[in-house]
Amino acid sequence: VQLQASGGGLVQAGGSLRLSCAASGRFSSLYGMGWFRQAPGKEREFVASINWRGDSTDYADSVKGRFTISRNSAKNTVYLQMNSLKPEDTAVYYCAARKGTMENKRYEYSDWGQGTLVTVSS
Repeated sequence: VQLQASGGGLVQAGGSLRLSCAASGRFSSLYGMGWFRQAPGKEREFVASINWRGDSTDYADSVKGRFTISRNSAKNTVYLQMNSLKPEDTAVYYCAARKGTMENKRYEYSDWGQGTLVTVSS
């Protein structure tokens, strides 16, 4: 499975960005998908996840109400809409895939994209 994340960039606090993650290779629409992020000097942390049907989602408390995860199974693409961005959201964002249910633990995911950098200025 290959995952290609895109959509990162520089944005001012309060702004919005939409990240995309395109899956290819031996990818199935039956995969759970997740977004994680890693800030400089910190461990990679869970952001959001979505089940294969797209009707169940989970979010880290720090992003609830601001971020929305969604997927387009026909395009094998997962999105992360990020609104009301804060400087503390600055990180490299990674998408991840796993066979089966969605999870919020990093070790549960078997396939990872290369990451896209999001920088939020104050």
